[in-house]
Amino acid sequence: MRLLTAAESAFMLVATEMNRAGLPWRADVHRAVLHELLGERYAGGGEPRRLAELADEVSAAFGRRVRPDLPADVVRAFAQAGIKVRSTRRWELEEIDHPAVKPLIEYKKLYRIWTAHGWSWLQDWVRDGRFRPGYLPGGSVSGRWTTNGGGALQIPKVIRRAVVADDGWRLVVADADQMEPRVLAAISRDPGLMEVAGHDGDLYTSLSDRAFSGDRDHAKIALLGAIYGQTSGDGLKNLAALRRRFPRAVAYVDDAAKAGEEGRLVRTWLGRTSPRAAGAGDDDEAGIPQEPVEAAPADGEFTPGYASTNARARGRFTRNFVVQGSAADWALLMLAALRQATAGMRAELVFFQHDEVIVHCPAEEARDVAEAIRSAGELAGRIAFGETPVRFPFTIAVVERYSDAK
Repeated sequence: MRLLTAAESAFMLVATEMNRAGLPWRADVHRAVLHELLGERYAGGGEPRRLAELADEVSAAFGRRVRPDLPADVVRAFAQAGIKVRSTRRWELEEIDHPAVKPLIEYKKLYRIWTAHGWSWLQDWVRDGRFRPGYLPGGSVSGRWTTNGGGALQIPKVIRRAVVADDGWRLVVADADQMEPRVLAAISRDPGLMEVAGHDGDLYTSLSDRAFSGDRDHAKIALLGAIYGQTSGDGLKNLAALRRRFPRAVAYVDDAAKAGEEGRLVRTWLGRTSPRAAGAGDDDEAGIPQEPVEAAPADGEFTPGYASTNARARGRFTRNFVVQGSAADWALLMLAALRQATAGMRAELVFFQHDEVIVHCPAEEARDVAEAIRSAGELAGRIAFGETPVRFPFTIAVVERYSDAK
């Protein structure tokens, strides 16, 4: 716990510096992108031209006026057309053969940009060429970062075109490669999975060569299914193959899931404890079963897994918590190490989300920053998990514009 506390303290300092520095943001480019996507703005704050056109197309396809921004209205319109849908989620709409589907999907995509990163967002969040979202380290129960508004962790790729380095500077954008599977290898101490994760190459390809006859997609589905709780249908079949080859890794998350289903608490590698089960008293201790709770949420009300009275939902949460939370532990140490490594440079850490970090630096420092990121990832792995064969590589791009990174 002392290491976790020290890492959290360092993380807070990094977040404060990131909030001060801000992510470089070109307001003129952002406005141009919005005009390109959405068309002209209308007086009074109404929908921009392109959204209005798409709304008309949706209505024409149904033969009556339909509000595409109201899911209930869309569901009713499909029902009147003899098509039963439960939601307006894209994956469900794409299964439907109806002329309203194409403009509706396009409308939903652009509507999200307009409401989440449109002109009002730009006015509220960008000042003096910088976006400062207000990072909150440990803002989620697993220890992951959140932000105090601004949608910093969900910037659409098309809007990333507005994130442009200053003249003579570069953005060093680094993505940790298959971070959570590598963390599972380290915390489970599964010899086979540690061997797979002991190389810088694509982990899923290596995994598929050992357990899935070279089928990378099945290997990825199996491993992520074990972490996130996809244990039915094809996920169950893939999980069985994974369990045969990597029994300790699967047992690690299975044990965490069982603990959650029984109302017990679990911890990350550095000791962050999961929230208590719904209805648990203040005197409950980690590892001691909690009393069952009869109350259930109202119909349609979202309840996070850790607060659910459903044992399976609680188990899925704790299964993921031990991996995702331990990955967050690693990220704490990685950013602290990176900040220390760049202390003598002009480089500034300006963005972080889960497994991605952006450093804004003079062009001549970019190579050194990239090497500092790689070294910080490996150092964090050793400090967090001890000496293991597991590697924590990054895919790094040095760009002038964030959207060019991937």
